[in-house]
Amino acid sequence: MSLNYLKNLGKEYAEKIDWSSPRLLCIAGDFSKYDIHAVKQIPRNIELIRYCKYQSDLLLLELVNSTTTQNTQIIKDMEIPRKGTKYKTVSDLLIESDPELQDRYESLKAFMEALGDDVQINVLKYYIAFKRIKNFACVEIHPKTKEIRVFVKIDPKSLTLEPGFTEDYKNIGHWGTGDLMIILKSEKDLSRAKELIVKSYESN
Repeated sequence: MSLNYLKNLGKEYAEKIDWSSPRLLCIAGDFSKYDIHAVKQIPRNIELIRYCKYQSDLLLLELVNSTTTQNTQIIKDMEIPRKGTKYKTVSDLLIESDPELQDRYESLKAFMEALGDDVQINVLKYYIAFKRIKNFACVEIHPKTKEIRVFVKIDPKSLTLEPGFTEDYKNIGHWGTGDLMIILKSEKDLSRAKELIVKSYESN
């Protein structure tokens, strides 16, 4: 698929697309229980979406089933772990975090889950992805600095950045997707970040 994009659209457009975690979307009028069972056996990012047409101008898309792979996503500009080096998973880091940081993550998680019934959570190796059809927030846990980093799909140039709270990560390698990084060091930061998270959610 990436070679097809490269051939038809050119290198400039192909490089703008995140190929690290591809998904297969199967859209149909309905799915049988055998279809759902078969998809669950495949360790890939596959989503079954049922469509229903109302009158002549309204189309409903309903997520029937979603499976995800636990493969690690490596961004080309990020340092790749050397052979023999063990990097802690995001689950390990969350367990090691102090109660305050854990509570902050639970508050963040509860807020994003409450945004809509279509919110899905994928706990990957090094980050936690919150998505609808696409990721709208990717979360990293940093117990040493006692902070949570949230990457959202907002153009950093569309707002005034605040050092220590929001940073432009468009050309900086990181786990997950999203060009704007939000740093949560306190519950106050979380409250300030909600508007940005909602904006990312609504655009994805």
